[in-house]
Amino acid sequence: MSVLNTIEKKEVKRELTEKQQSFLDHLVETKGDMKEAAKLAGYSSSYHYVVKSLKSEILELTTEILATSAPKAAFKLLEIMESTRPVIQAANKLTAATTVLDRVGVVKIDRVDVNHSVGGGIFLMPDKAPIDLNEEHYDVLGEEDVSSSAYFEEE
Repeated sequence: MSVLNTIEKKEVKRELTEKQQSFLDHLVETKGDMKEAAKLAGYSSSYHYVVKSLKSEILELTTEILATSAPKAAFKLLEIMESTRPVIQAANKLTAATTVLDRVGVVKIDRVDVNHSVGGGIFLMPDKAPIDLNEEHYDVLGEEDVSSSAYFEEE
């Protein structure tokens, strides 16, 4: 068990003002239109500071929305797969459904076999011997001194 698993995650939810909670509620009603949600919650035309201060809450809300859409995405995949008739924009619907499922954590499992049996210890190699370049060298065919000018002459 790793040390990371033993650390408890303590989620402390901060208290939101009535206006901030209203913004988040309206964000769902307006299907993500932040400008309209801010207007409905009573914020002035500059809503960017609200979005910046509620970043973690907006991300949490987005995750919840995707999680509630996951079953619909799964059924859409099955519907397209089992359809005997052509489905209009099937490729786009499949891509959208798989993206939603990927984002909520329902993904294809890639299994990799990582079994390794250790049969010994460390294998030590001896030091490499230095190469003396002044010695005669042979090419693959066994001819002496392949760098001589006679070797490269044209016939």
